Amino acid sequence: MFQLEDIHPLTDFQRNAKTHLSRVNKTGRPEVLTVNGRAEAVLLGRKTYEKLNEALEELAAIKSIQVSLKQMAAGKTIPAKAVHQRLRKL
Repeated sequence: MFQLEDIHPLTDFQRNAKTHLSRVNKTGRPEVLTVNGRAEAVLLGRKTYEKLNEALEELAAIKSIQVSLKQMAAGKTIPAKAVHQRLRKL
Protein backbone atom coordinates (compact mmCIF):
# COMPACT_ATOMS: atom_id res chain seq x y z
CA MET A 1 0.00 0.00 0.00
CA PHE A 2 1.10 3.59 0.47
CA GLN A 3 3.85 4.60 2.83
CA LEU A 4 3.51 7.63 5.08
CA GLU A 5 6.31 9.46 3.28
CA ASP A 6 4.35 9.09 0.02
CA ILE A 7 1.45 11.27 1.25
CA HIS A 8 1.73 15.01 0.56
CA PRO A 9 -0.55 18.04 0.51
CA LEU A 10 -1.56 19.22 -2.94
CA THR A 11 -0.24 22.70 -2.12
CA ASP A 12 3.23 21.21 -1.52
CA PHE A 13 3.02 19.52 -4.91
CA GLN A 14 2.00 22.80 -6.53
CA ARG A 15 5.03 24.56 -5.03
CA ASN A 16 7.52 21.73 -5.65
CA ALA A 17 6.19 19.83 -8.66
CA LYS A 18 9.64 19.02 -10.09
CA THR A 19 10.77 17.49 -6.79
CA HIS A 20 7.65 15.32 -6.56
CA LEU A 21 7.93 14.20 -10.18
CA SER A 22 11.58 13.36 -9.69
CA ARG A 23 10.76 11.31 -6.58
CA VAL A 24 7.96 9.25 -8.16
CA ASN A 25 10.09 8.56 -11.22
CA LYS A 26 13.09 7.59 -9.09
CA THR A 27 11.28 5.39 -6.54
CA GLY A 28 8.55 4.01 -8.79
CA ARG A 29 6.11 4.47 -5.90
CA PRO A 30 2.98 6.58 -6.30
CA GLU A 31 2.32 9.66 -4.17
CA VAL A 32 -1.04 10.47 -2.63
CA LEU A 33 -1.92 14.16 -2.84
CA THR A 34 -4.27 15.46 -0.18
CA VAL A 35 -6.65 18.39 0.16
CA ASN A 36 -7.71 19.25 3.70
CA GLY A 37 -6.13 16.01 4.91
CA ARG A 38 -8.11 13.78 2.55
CA ALA A 39 -6.72 11.86 -0.41
CA GLU A 40 -7.77 13.57 -3.64
CA ALA A 41 -5.30 12.38 -6.27
CA VAL A 42 -2.56 9.87 -6.91
CA LEU A 43 0.60 10.84 -8.77
CA LEU A 44 2.34 8.13 -10.78
CA GLY A 45 5.60 8.23 -12.67
CA ARG A 46 5.49 7.52 -16.39
CA LYS A 47 7.05 4.05 -16.14
CA THR A 48 4.77 3.03 -13.29
CA TYR A 49 1.75 4.24 -15.24
CA GLU A 50 2.84 2.29 -18.33
CA LYS A 51 3.28 -0.91 -16.27
CA LEU A 52 -0.12 -0.40 -14.65
CA ASN A 53 -1.75 0.20 -18.01
CA GLU A 54 -0.16 -2.96 -19.46
CA ALA A 55 -1.35 -4.99 -16.48
CA LEU A 56 -4.90 -3.64 -16.90
CA GLU A 57 -4.87 -4.55 -20.59
CA GLU A 58 -3.74 -8.08 -19.72
CA LEU A 59 -6.51 -8.38 -17.13
CA ALA A 60 -9.08 -7.25 -19.69
CA ALA A 61 -7.83 -9.89 -22.13
CA ILE A 62 -8.00 -12.59 -19.43
CA LYS A 63 -11.54 -11.49 -18.52
CA SER A 64 -12.57 -11.69 -22.18
CA ILE A 65 -11.15 -15.21 -22.45
CA GLN A 66 -12.96 -16.25 -19.26
CA VAL A 67 -16.27 -14.96 -20.64
CA SER A 68 -15.68 -16.82 -23.91
CA LEU A 69 -14.88 -20.06 -22.09
CA LYS A 70 -18.08 -19.75 -20.02
CA GLN A 71 -20.10 -19.15 -23.18
CA MET A 72 -18.53 -22.20 -24.81
CA ALA A 73 -19.28 -24.33 -21.74
CA ALA A 74 -22.89 -23.14 -21.83
CA GLY A 75 -23.17 -24.13 -25.49
CA LYS A 76 -23.55 -20.54 -26.68
CA THR A 77 -21.48 -20.99 -29.79
CA ILE A 78 -22.01 -20.66 -33.53
CA PRO A 79 -20.45 -23.16 -35.92
CA ALA A 80 -17.58 -21.70 -37.95
CA LYS A 81 -19.38 -22.57 -41.18
CA ALA A 82 -22.34 -20.39 -40.17
CA VAL A 83 -20.03 -17.51 -39.28
CA HIS A 84 -18.29 -17.74 -42.66
CA GLN A 85 -21.64 -17.74 -44.46
CA ARG A 86 -22.76 -14.61 -42.54
CA LEU A 87 -19.48 -12.85 -43.34
CA ARG A 88 -19.79 -13.63 -47.05
CA LYS A 89 -23.22 -11.98 -47.08
CA LEU A 90 -21.77 -8.71 -45.80
